[in-house]
Amino acid sequence: MDMTKMYQEKLVSAEKAASVVKSGDWVDYGWTTGIPVAVDKEIAKRLPELHDVNFRGGICMWVPEIFKIENPAEHMTWNSWHMGGIERKAIKEGFSFYSPMRYCELPRFYRDGNMPQPDVAIIQVTPMDEHGYFNFGPNASHLAAVCETAKCVIVEVNKNMPYCFGGSEADIHISNVDMIVEGDNPPIACMGEGGPATDVDKAVANLIVEEIPNGACLQLGIGGMPNAVGALIAESDLKDLGVHTEMYVDAFVDIANAGKITCAKKNIDKGRQTYAFGAGTQKLYDYLDHNPGCMSQSVDYTNDPYVVGQIDNFISI
Repeated sequence: MDMTKMYQEKLVSAEKAASVVKSGDWVDYGWTTGIPVAVDKEIAKRLPELHDVNFRGGICMWVPEIFKIENPAEHMTWNSWHMGGIERKAIKEGFSFYSPMRYCELPRFYRDGNMPQPDVAIIQVTPMDEHGYFNFGPNASHLAAVCETAKCVIVEVNKNMPYCFGGSEADIHISNVDMIVEGDNPPIACMGEGGPATDVDKAVANLIVEEIPNGACLQLGIGGMPNAVGALIAESDLKDLGVHTEMYVDAFVDIANAGKITCAKKNIDKGRQTYAFGAGTQKLYDYLDHNPGCMSQSVDYTNDPYVVGQIDNFISI
């Protein structure tokens, strides 16, 4: 299999990739940092010519160009698996909707075929490696299931996307890709670390840290409280902590850099920090990039209660 030849045969402009979207299509737009940029701009240019285009995605970290067209509700819907602030604001314009689901079941929703299957999947990825694989970056989540069920798969290459080691669903092979777009390589969108911890956050964090034993496996959310807990853990005498989390956040980087995370005591994935997706500052992306101590896994693994139940001293904050 000549990867270089196949790459050139599938390489198209963003404009050409956008042209495959038709009225009535269901178009999956990736997840967090995996949402496309160059192809999104081109779709937005022709969206006023279309109607009833149904986009799916979640946790927008910037405002997609398709949101900015005149009277978007006349041409499209945005169906979010997890609404961030940008998507919530768009509700008022009549085109943004929440699609309720249990996150750990999302890959199954696609594979079972009990909902509209993607006509087009457009996902931002790393450059192809020597074996023909594009990496989803810190976004394994449910993206393999999206690509498996899509009629047309388009990857938008961004050289700034961190390469994140993971399980069998952290990458897509060129043989399963229909079109390749080389984007403009914009910086990967960053998410703030959350507001500063309040005095109450710090007081509660002190109580929480006292309950964490050596060798515990942690899950952290985002915001002032988890940040306060993370800062205290980094300064503590705790050791041999593990990570098994839905979202990988900046606080984990601080704890790891303080030498507190080894994952040596984990019952599963020993030696690896396991997560479904990661979003944060550039510090987080730099830490995850080519880090063999971190593992991007599909969300039906990370969030499966039967998987989590195998982990001793699992503490979710």
